[in-house]
Amino acid sequence: MFYKVVENKLDLQAFKAKVKLEKKETKRIFETLRKQKPKQLDQQFHEAHEEAFSKIDCLSCGNCCKTAGPRLLQADIDRLAKNLRLKVGTFMDKYVRTDEDGDWVMKSLPCPFLGDDNYCSVYEARPKACRDYPHTDRNGMHQILKLTEKNVAYCPAVYEISRIIAKS
Repeated sequence: MFYKVVENKLDLQAFKAKVKLEKKETKRIFETLRKQKPKQLDQQFHEAHEEAFSKIDCLSCGNCCKTAGPRLLQADIDRLAKNLRLKVGTFMDKYVRTDEDGDWVMKSLPCPFLGDDNYCSVYEARPKACRDYPHTDRNGMHQILKLTEKNVAYCPAVYEISRIIAKS
């Protein structure tokens, strides 16, 4: 891995600089991935996901929670409101806005539930999008390759997964 972890914190500036330098390489990798058969692609992502997450600790980063808020479903809002002992309307007023696509998202970034230690204060009730992020261990990767390519810029694990696959 190219980035430094100092005092259990990932050097996000170095990560962002590396991603920017390798933007063309990332594009080339994903152009190649788009040509693969769906089952083969899923298998490659699953194996690379396991390898990457054996080396990467999300708590050293938290960049997803700092820069890319999740799309919220009604079930997420209900669960979070209950967890925080708030009425749904109060939770919506305090934490939720509608984005340009008409989706519900958090009003502010970083996520209001992210602590300085990168721990989530609502972890057990966190939204589905947070539970599933970075979506690299699911089936049907061919359906979300565009999103996954974008996530390379936000998530060191997705960056690492793309490079593991490129080497294989």
